[in-house]
Amino acid sequence: MARAAPETGDTVTLLAGGREAFPRMLRAIRGARQSVHLEIYHLAREGVGDAFREALSLAALRGVRVRVILDGWGSALDGRWLQSMLEPDGAEVKIYHPLSALFTGRFRRNHRKILLVDGEVAFLGGINIADEYGQVGPERAPDLADESPEWMDLAVEIRGSPAAWLEARLRGERPPRLRGPVQVHLSGIGGGGRLRNIYRRSFGAARSEILAAHAYFLPDRRFVRSITAAARRGVKVTLLLAGRSDVPLVRAATTRLYRRLVEAGVEIREWTRSVHHAKLAVVDGEKVLMGSFNLDPYSLANLESLVEIDDRETADAARRWFEGRTALARRVPPEEAMRRGLAGRLLDAIGSVVARLTERVARILSGR
Repeated sequence: MARAAPETGDTVTLLAGGREAFPRMLRAIRGARQSVHLEIYHLAREGVGDAFREALSLAALRGVRVRVILDGWGSALDGRWLQSMLEPDGAEVKIYHPLSALFTGRFRRNHRKILLVDGEVAFLGGINIADEYGQVGPERAPDLADESPEWMDLAVEIRGSPAAWLEARLRGERPPRLRGPVQVHLSGIGGGGRLRNIYRRSFGAARSEILAAHAYFLPDRRFVRSITAAARRGVKVTLLLAGRSDVPLVRAATTRLYRRLVEAGVEIREWTRSVHHAKLAVVDGEKVLMGSFNLDPYSLANLESLVEIDDRETADAARRWFEGRTALARRVPPEEAMRRGLAGRLLDAIGSVVARLTERVARILSGR
């Protein structure tokens, strides 16, 4: 997708799915000179996962400092395999809160997706390393005409000072806040409230348009009020939500919000051509928010990342990505959103139970 060159000289490239992201990520690892830091929720054993395993192994063998952090839940089946393959070659592999940690009360997950190479180039977004997101091959955009495309998701490639800042941050340092249009935000054990507030402030300040594509859309009441208030003051709000999800019950919890949103003037589209896994917002054609952070209770508990980009060229690229998907998405008609029959009330009741259960589990995960 289009590349923007902000005033600082840093570069930002939006990448649509694994077909665009994986070749560039592998190329960065293969060209690493000093260090590779990979923090990923899920890395599969086969297919594209094995290609990454090989690239990481070869980097470690040639003397590059390779550090991999896998989530103990998301990579429960393949984490130990990767550890056994990489550590003999000199890489450091850490399993964050393995399943055994559940017995000691450590429930929080590492949901970040970060690849950082030499402190010069960083990849962040929602894409896990698995064939569902796209297979290794020539770098190309996903084919939207495909009847069974890969999971819909995004990553961003950042070069320059934000990558250097991120390297210092991941070393445990507290570098001063970045100056410039690209800000990288990480949530730690304190939770993701700060990341949610960045979304809320951005939506609250919107003047003309909010475009948001979110896979797991379970915002709290205050956040819903921010969205409906924006729509009522004349901001054009379009939500691209999941018509197909890898967590089916989440959709029931999301659809219970449709009536309130549509009554305020929000347009809702559902992506049904594949699993929706993206986390993106574009505000006023100027600001982009994207990363691993979902608008749901779990992201308030887990370790997450969020990239905030104030750059019109990047926003234009994100807007084109959004519009290309919404053109193929199903529009939820107002009469469907306003469902008042027995079936509608039943689905709303199920959704409310799921939402309450999700909030309760998230509180347990965060230790609150």
